[in-house]
Amino acid sequence: MNVPVVLMLTTVPDAHAADTLAQAVLEARLAACVTRLGEVQSQYHWKGALETSREVQLLFKTSLACSAELQRFVAAAHPYETPETLVWQADASPGYGQWVNAETQRPLHV
Repeated sequence: MNVPVVLMLTTVPDAHAADTLAQAVLEARLAACVTRLGEVQSQYHWKGALETSREVQLLFKTSLACSAELQRFVAAAHPYETPETLVWQADASPGYGQWVNAETQRPLHV
């Protein structure tokens, strides 16, 4: 039986920002894995102008239990004024889903 996991996508301005954010999220155990999808070119409206930027996309894999905290963490640590965070639930294969859930469990503070 498949196991539910949560995927979150964001973009950052460069490789350094990608490395910094990915490492911080992993150290906080808010994701089991962060995949750098590579450089992309984004075109968008921003403050009344049409913009084009080269960015790096990151895909975070986390548990249902950590999803909201991951979103808050990324929003606070993100270098953009208005960061893109797209979040959706997916069904993972049993072994992978169990691994994601195990890697994002943290000891409770008493």
